[in-house]
Amino acid sequence: MEITIAGASGLIGTAVARSFEKGGHQIRRLVRGNAKGPGDFSWKPDTGAIDPAAIEGADVVINLAGANIAGGRWTQKHKGLLRDSRVCSTDLIARCVAACVSKPAVLVNASGVGYYGTDPEGWIDEQSPLGGGFLAGLCSDWENAAEPAVAAGVRVVKLRFGVVIASEGGALAKMLPVFKLGLGGPIGGGRMWLSWISIVDLVRVLDRVIADPKLVGAVNAVAPNPVTNLEFTKELGRALGRPAIVPVPAWALRLALGEMADETLLASARARPARLLEAGFAFRHETIAAAFADLLGSRR
Repeated sequence: MEITIAGASGLIGTAVARSFEKGGHQIRRLVRGNAKGPGDFSWKPDTGAIDPAAIEGADVVINLAGANIAGGRWTQKHKGLLRDSRVCSTDLIARCVAACVSKPAVLVNASGVGYYGTDPEGWIDEQSPLGGGFLAGLCSDWENAAEPAVAAGVRVVKLRFGVVIASEGGALAKMLPVFKLGLGGPIGGGRMWLSWISIVDLVRVLDRVIADPKLVGAVNAVAPNPVTNLEFTKELGRALGRPAIVPVPAWALRLALGEMADETLLASARARPARLLEAGFAFRHETIAAAFADLLGSRR
């Protein structure tokens, strides 16, 4: 297939592009600035500029573009960056998809379980309502920006990611140096639910939603067994052979990070991948212990 990827240089995009290239597919990369290679196509989401050849005739478009949610304190300026990098880029891609003579069969658009807000106890699935807060509103606008493609008759999958577990980047990579020193531990009491997915399974989920025409609309890209923050830290410490008992108080996170702390590190989301399970998808890493053992090369 011809697969166009926006955000191909990020943690997820790199893994996805590598996997699909190994499978014999041709990758077109949307890059900011000038194209650097034969598979690169220039775009500038902030100005609405895109090379239509990047999408015309492609079989699949995967949009993973977006500034890092945890990239800094949520000032009004940074909130604007988070919003524009997602909503503007998705709108631009969706309108380009709609304008194609030879349209892609599917547009896979990234989103997040932040869509549901925070619920300290209850289960969340794709039928759960929109939550409150900045992150929920951002996810909703992000998903709605893909509507031009939907209106043009293209199948659109809105993948709501949990925390992606990968040793080479993302949240886990930032935690590893601290935990390897034995200085890791639960945050804010450790009772918050964490919905997660390994990078291995996330690539497999993308492959599945591309191939399965029954998967359309919202799909939770999370493992079937979410864990509390306390369970997460215990399993990570066990995988590394280090204690994980140094707590991080909620007040310290709020002092350092403000609103971002409450909606990310201290938020609770117990999400279930209902659509994937109904479709018969088999996760390689169903538990966080299995993910750590595989990705960190250690044994329980």
